[in-house]
Amino acid sequence: MQPRDFSLYGAVDLGARQAAAQRRQQAAESGGSAASGGGAVIEVTEQTFNTDVVERSQTTPVIIDLWAEWCGPCKQLGPVLEKLAAEADGQWILAKVDVDANPQLSAALQVQSIPMVVAVIGGQLVDGFLGAMPEAQVRQWIGQVLAVAEKMGLKPAGGPADGADGADGADVAEPGVAAQPQGADAFGNGSQLPPAYAEARAAMERGDLDAAATAFQDQLAASPGDPVASRGLAQINLIRRVSSYDQAHSRRDAAERPGDVEAQIRVADIDLATGRVEEAFDRLLGVVRRTSGDDREQARAHLVGLFEILQPRDPRVTKARSTLSSLLF
Repeated sequence: MQPRDFSLYGAVDLGARQAAAQRRQQAAESGGSAASGGGAVIEVTEQTFNTDVVERSQTTPVIIDLWAEWCGPCKQLGPVLEKLAAEADGQWILAKVDVDANPQLSAALQVQSIPMVVAVIGGQLVDGFLGAMPEAQVRQWIGQVLAVAEKMGLKPAGGPADGADGADGADVAEPGVAAQPQGADAFGNGSQLPPAYAEARAAMERGDLDAAATAFQDQLAASPGDPVASRGLAQINLIRRVSSYDQAHSRRDAAERPGDVEAQIRVADIDLATGRVEEAFDRLLGVVRRTSGDDREQARAHLVGLFEILQPRDPRVTKARSTLSSLLF
């Protein structure tokens, strides 16, 4: 028996298309992709998919719920996903796509049956499921999605400075950073900084890396996951590592021993610290591509650590994270 809103040839009938268009117009008039559930659930269209899903997935996993008004199982699954999204408190975002209103997007996602749920992490699709699963199974699948995201180095959304690109705009990855840290500029306007940031900035300006690290560690103890403190500490650790390397010797070792993961990691550190960001990422992506087991995991973990030194929306991080996703999954 055919669903009542579909013709015998599988095409959406005019009534379903008109109703879907009306729902899309109502959503636009009420704010377009305005979120419910405290920002955890968004309505996505073909026009907003790139921004709301692909770009957002570079920093936060996005789970797509493909549904239609006529679909009974969709009405069973939808509330479960919305409940779990609200409970997740920003760890992931639920993007709802009305397949009747967005036929081109549905075709691009190769939708053959609904409800269909897939995840997008770092701009890459992760396998999902079809049909209305029980809540326990949905929770288990979401746990797997978050585990994949963690391997990609994605952090849960939120935090005191999350998204404040202007506040911590400068990267460490500029020429000469290993010899000259980006002190004040990396941590914003001193008059608006929390005390720990001000202490770290002052310490960096006088070249006291230990004091700067301590200030950031204190801030992370008080506010776990603070993105500015995490990035600042990662910068300091990079500077410390590179300062301990014989750079000429390290490059010679890496050239002579391409299978030596430690040697490749040292040169990646040097490249990043001296502004050769893409070269650093490409080197470690190459190690991930041609190794397996512990060697692959060591290269992956170090690469993810280097991502933390730049802002999460840096296009070089986005590109490398997408490549890493395709290599791992």
